[in-house]
Amino acid sequence: MHQRWHDLLFAHWPVPEAALARHLPPGLRLDTFEGRAWLGVVPFRMTGVRLAGLPPLPGAGAFPELNLRTYVRRGDVRGVWFFSLDAGSRVAVEVARRWFGLPYYRASMRCAADGDGIRYESRRMDRRGAPAELRASYAPTGPVSPAPPGSLEDFLTNRMTLFAPRPRGGLLAGRVEHAPWPLQPARAELAANTLAAALGLPLRDAPASLLFSRRLDVRIGAPRGC
Repeated sequence: MHQRWHDLLFAHWPVPEAALARHLPPGLRLDTFEGRAWLGVVPFRMTGVRLAGLPPLPGAGAFPELNLRTYVRRGDVRGVWFFSLDAGSRVAVEVARRWFGLPYYRASMRCAADGDGIRYESRRMDRRGAPAELRASYAPTGPVSPAPPGSLEDFLTNRMTLFAPRPRGGLLAGRVEHAPWPLQPARAELAANTLAAALGLPLRDAPASLLFSRRLDVRIGAPRGC
């Protein structure tokens, strides 16, 4: 699958390992940075969403998306585990659920330019998931710079595998291919953020890390058992 990601915010909080580990499936363990686990809220929008060799999916070629994620390992493979993915396209939600088994939910969403920044709103409408809302404004505050190897920024963004639950047990993995992230430092105001409440982790404090990326082309490989 090919996608183009726009106006992305990485907002991250350090959280207790035990609070996240109990939500992971067998076969995965938390990946930590300097002894701390991290939980990320990642709003952005997609365009050009299509399966390889096909035109964009009708009604699902462009839409906002919002992820709640953490960082995991399976053996020596470092990857991402998604607790939830909200999307503004009903078609995209159902295709992703069936194709990859990811916990996608339909949401009412709005992503609009505000000067050099973004105003973002999402309210989950899908009864398969707990109520969740994000209302935020964010913008870059500095020049583009790649994440230094071994840095926290590299740990949080340089993830080339995503994991998902297999319908009959076990895990699926998909390879994520893209150029290095064009990252910028960022500011953000979070007027509402209840995505992690279902995990028992209300994120009341300000994020410890904020990064922005304007655009990235991405290719996601077909899911395979692992």
